[in-house]
Amino acid sequence: MLEGITWILIVVVGLALVFDFVNGFHDSANAIATTVATQALQPGQAVLLAGALNFAGAFLFEGVANTMSRGIATPAGVDRQGVILAALIGATIWNLLTWWWGLPSSSSHALVGSLVGAVLAYRGVDDVLWLNIVHKVIVPGLASPLLGAIVGFGAMVVLSWMCSKSDPFKINKRFRKLQVLSACMMATSHGTNDAQKVMGIITLSLVAAGIQEEAEGEGYAIPTWVKLACASAIALGTSSGGWRIIKTMGNKVAKLQPIHGFAAETSASAILITTAWLGMPVSTTHVISGAIMGVGASKRLSAVRWTVAGSILVAWVLTIPASAVMGALAFAIIRSTGVA
Repeated sequence: MLEGITWILIVVVGLALVFDFVNGFHDSANAIATTVATQALQPGQAVLLAGALNFAGAFLFEGVANTMSRGIATPAGVDRQGVILAALIGATIWNLLTWWWGLPSSSSHALVGSLVGAVLAYRGVDDVLWLNIVHKVIVPGLASPLLGAIVGFGAMVVLSWMCSKSDPFKINKRFRKLQVLSACMMATSHGTNDAQKVMGIITLSLVAAGIQEEAEGEGYAIPTWVKLACASAIALGTSSGGWRIIKTMGNKVAKLQPIHGFAAETSASAILITTAWLGMPVSTTHVISGAIMGVGASKRLSAVRWTVAGSILVAWVLTIPASAVMGALAFAIIRSTGVA
């Protein structure tokens, strides 16, 4: 095993964990934005709770990790550490840019897009598993925000009907407590989906180095230390908070009360747990954004600030092609240096 450990492998694993940290930092808004916006929890309490449950959620399923390690490219397309390194560099740059702009873009799609771009630069179109990407990434990626909006809208309609004769003050008080539970569900589902991506990438780098052997079944065996490291990195990143995106998600898309936050978080977490179980690396950002829009639209269409929603949509559309370009450029630079 020690024979396969090289400096470039150490760099790849280290950068993967940095990406995982940035992912948690970037996507902390997914789990806690509505909870903070409705004052169900104070910001400090919310980020610590989200961090702990991100860690726990990382151990629930391995389907997303299997998709990232075996469902994006052929083994020949990812048999060099430089490809994986380029994918991580491209995705990290895109995440930092969208964080700086305050746009809740998809870390999942950034990593997929950057990996595709690196493989294209290395081997060409034949080593990208296009059909699998369409089924596992593109279609779920397009459907998930729409599904989030529909489920969020429906959940809010039902809750409004159930509470129509209740005192608004009592409703807010009751759902402020219930929203702590829905935030826990959202944080857990975020860890289940997002930490798995980096587990798959690190396992892929270990396979490329000849350290990790292929397991029976659909995926590679994920070492325990990889699970612990990825879970810890995303938990620490989430606990650091991404306040720019929290402001966009919690306040700018739609004005929320505790009942709205509960409906959005419960709807989104149910969708995310299902897709993680199916091995689909969808965007937690897409799903919760769609749910918030659906919940806001249940009051009236004008309750959603559609100009902000349009900016978020632009980020969704641009993420995969933009990160693919960055992944390809990163690999071209790495290859020109001859280091990987």
